[in-house]
Amino acid sequence: MYKKILVPLDGSELAECTLNHVRAIAAGCQVPEVVLLMVMEPIPSQVYAEVPEDTIGEAEKRNRTGAEDYLSKLAHDLKKDGIATRSVLVLGRAADEILDYVNKNQVDLIVMSTHGRSGISRWVWGSVADRVLHHSRVPVWQSHRLAVEVASHMTGEEMVGNKVRMPYCVPVYAACW
Repeated sequence: MYKKILVPLDGSELAECTLNHVRAIAAGCQVPEVVLLMVMEPIPSQVYAEVPEDTIGEAEKRNRTGAEDYLSKLAHDLKKDGIATRSVLVLGRAADEILDYVNKNQVDLIVMSTHGRSGISRWVWGSVADRVLHHSRVPVWQSHRLAVEVASHMTGEEMVGNKVRMPYCVPVYAACW
């Protein structure tokens, strides 16, 4: 059914919560390839006027190295689970680069997280996940971290400040399924 799954990541715990879904889909559908994609946003042009160029170059190099290490670790973890995985790091605007990668690389499914913002927050911050969902030509599986209040029966080990410690991710939308 699926031959290549694309997993866009931004380095956040929320983005990583999709990896358990990816493991299940890849194993259940015997997916031959999973691609972990990270998009590094370009440094705004205003920064170039304020900061020496060599400082910007050093920062970009550190960011690239950190992103490569991050992707390598996650790819290694998936490979340990028997999932053929590779990582890709690109420079650009996140939604544009994700959609471009899908169109040029025969991706069959995108699995990504969403913050689930709405109203003014979505208008101000935008939504990469929403843009990908509405412009993708392949199915998109989105996961959302639930803001779960801790029930009174949970133990102290399970809670921190009345919030669940680890992200709980559930699929909220899978286009074309």
